[in-house]
Amino acid sequence: MKIFKRLLCFVFMLMLYLYWQDNAIVVTKYKYQNKKIPKSFYGYRIVQISDLQNKTFGKQHKKLISVIKKQCPDSIVITGDLLDRNRTNIPVVMKLITQIVTIAPVYYVSGNHEHQSGQYNELISALKKSGVFVLDNHKQTITKQNETISILGIKDKSVNANYQKILSVLSTVEKTDFQILLSHRPELLSIYSQYDINIVFTGHAHGGQIRIPFIGGIFAPHQGFFPKYTNGIHTQNNTTMIISRGLGNSTFPFRVNNRPEVIVVTLVGEGK
Repeated sequence: MKIFKRLLCFVFMLMLYLYWQDNAIVVTKYKYQNKKIPKSFYGYRIVQISDLQNKTFGKQHKKLISVIKKQCPDSIVITGDLLDRNRTNIPVVMKLITQIVTIAPVYYVSGNHEHQSGQYNELISALKKSGVFVLDNHKQTITKQNETISILGIKDKSVNANYQKILSVLSTVEKTDFQILLSHRPELLSIYSQYDINIVFTGHAHGGQIRIPFIGGIFAPHQGFFPKYTNGIHTQNNTTMIISRGLGNSTFPFRVNNRPEVIVVTLVGEGK
């Protein structure tokens, strides 16, 4: 009987732990320094969310919206997988979107799941109607006090046959000195770094799903076991890539040592 009670207690504690790991959002803050950042953009705050997979955080996304608001963002970027291929409830997603567009301008690129869901066109239509800047193979200029930066977006590689050609065009036409790229895939850093893009925001890896201290993530799509790119900052040549561990789950339903993440990047000038 004692063994049964202990087992029951262990199962209960495990369930609480897994629930906490899946739902307690952590905010990760970075400062990005570069002499190319225009002075009017010093202190510019970018909030990144990724891989929501149709998950909600509290009623009407209340918890997630509260976290985003507290960061006082100048821009919000979404790096794909708002939907999951097995969970395609667009109205649930739009309840989040219609609230965060009132906080700051929202820039979005798709991940693989939007395309696999069969709901891509419907989602894109709803996002555009809400005022989101959809950057699937497009770019947008952000202007402050007559100074500009460019934000580029590229559609997921799984549906983008001319991926590198499109990226080359986006990064060179009407080029400003400072460029940000939104892309779903972190494993493509060697490609991004060929085009002298300053910051790349990515997701997709879900932090490796299960994280082991001093080792990192166990598995990531398109990288396999013990993947190299699952979180944090990685630099190659002149390109810095920031990887979100994401917010939701897909095939594997739990996160271990890998809480859902919202990223905040503050732009600062060199020497600041």
